[in-house]
Amino acid sequence: MPVAAIALGSNLPSSLGPPEATLREAVLRMGQLGEVRAVSSFHDTAPVGYADQPRFLNAALLLETALAPVELMARLLAIERALGRDRAASARKGPRTIDLDLLMYDGLVLRVAESADHPALTLPHPEMHKRRFVLAPLAEIAPEWIHSTSGRRVAQLLAELPGE
Repeated sequence: MPVAAIALGSNLPSSLGPPEATLREAVLRMGQLGEVRAVSSFHDTAPVGYADQPRFLNAALLLETALAPVELMARLLAIERALGRDRAASARKGPRTIDLDLLMYDGLVLRVAESADHPALTLPHPEMHKRRFVLAPLAEIAPEWIHSTSGRRVAQLLAELPGE
């Protein structure tokens, strides 16, 4: 069965409480989409891009799932909405109760445009190789995974990032 790598992030409280509680609930809900194989520790990170916002808690998760990538992404977006995120009403890269990004899916390279039936999706995630807050948690649980377009291991991608 395919295994997906998913990034999680939160820097605002939700109806469940602080970001840590929201991340834990997101992990539980993703367990309904398949079998959670691994979850990284939670990493306290500074915001990137839009800096005037609270610090983030970031993590990564490996999910074995029978869902196709586009359907999985749609379900991740539904979890975000259920946990209080309104993507349309929030600033891009701004504060959020939850952010779930599908990073990789079983080595697949995919680009799907958004339609009325499904969200847009690019695999591997087009920015993941530039983001320490994504790669550090992912390297904890899948250091040997190969980034399907660069051919480099997750641990290599992390090591190649410039220092903080």
